Amino acid sequence: MTHPRYTALAQTLPTSVPFVGPEAQERARGAQFEARLGANENGFGPSASVLNAIKDSADQAWMYGEPESHDLRAALGVHHEIGLENIVVGEGIDGLLGYLVRFMVTDGDHVVTSEGAYPTFNYHVAGFGGTLHKVPYKGDYENPDALLAKARESDAKLIYLANPDNPMGTWHEGSVIEDMADNLPKGCLLVLDEAYIDLAPQSAVPNLAIDHPGVIRMRTFSKGYGLAGMRVGYAMGAPELIRAFEKIRNHFGMNRLAQLAALAALRDQAGLRDIQQQVEASKERIAAIAEENGLSVLPSATNFVAVDCGKDGDFARAVLASLIEQGVFVRMPFVAPQDRCIRISCGPDVEMDLVSTALPKALIAAQNA
Repeated sequence: MTHPRYTALAQTLPTSVPFVGPEAQERARGAQFEARLGANENGFGPSASVLNAIKDSADQAWMYGEPESHDLRAALGVHHEIGLENIVVGEGIDGLLGYLVRFMVTDGDHVVTSEGAYPTFNYHVAGFGGTLHKVPYKGDYENPDALLAKARESDAKLIYLANPDNPMGTWHEGSVIEDMADNLPKGCLLVLDEAYIDLAPQSAVPNLAIDHPGVIRMRTFSKGYGLAGMRVGYAMGAPELIRAFEKIRNHFGMNRLAQLAALAALRDQAGLRDIQQQVEASKERIAAIAEENGLSVLPSATNFVAVDCGKDGDFARAVLASLIEQGVFVRMPFVAPQDRCIRISCGPDVEMDLVSTALPKALIAAQNA
């Protein structure tokens, strides 16, 4: 009898995935969520001009995406005042992280991240045989000094840091990131995930030369621009590093409509500003709902808010379970002590109203659990 001959590494990996999607949870519970506030999507959606561009381009869906994403890269180059050689476009930051790890990490290579940080990066590292070293958060913030120290100790090839952070929503000033870049161990690359930077204060943006050999910056159209379903991300870095992606990336991985939608979104900066205002208003509403229930929130430079449930992870998990049962999809950090929080994404008023109704019931249920 024949059978697949899996690699030794693949046979050691668990079958679990970083996230269980809301659709799978809906199938399990036999009902749809009334409020979809757990996946850090932009519930306000893209601007009208972007929606029109998608509709107007629908008849091009029969074509593959343009392999070089030339027009989008050119527009990004103008937007960031850098060259095409400094930009690669990919299937969201998740896809780009996978490519980066693929050409940087193999069996025995060491990588540093934060305990409880974005798990998809860890998933890629494990998939290519790398060894992960994790350092704890410091007061709900990722700890740059500890990350650097662990990288020196382990001779790490990569340090992963998200600024602003996922899952806590906190952020470091750009000068902190600049100091990190200046103090990287020899041969270590800082992977700076800036997925939420469009929603952060300008002071969070580091002033780094685009050809800095020790930094790659990753951004997305999923958050501020409201195009999570289109899967468009891009990385910026030194030309030599960007060229390495060409060796292994899926050159026809980009959806043509997604490329056109991202281009339209980039051109509509007024639409981005409108979304930024809606996100800020929604964060204020979440904070007010938390306060009404005797809870506090963490400062956030993202499109979600971490609500401190005031006790331990078991209590927060009970709160989350009740919210899920009531049809409100939210998530929470995985690791203590950050798991004392639940994480609520910003969204339209009607969904905030559902949170306002469901949260006090969830807190009572958790107290009685």
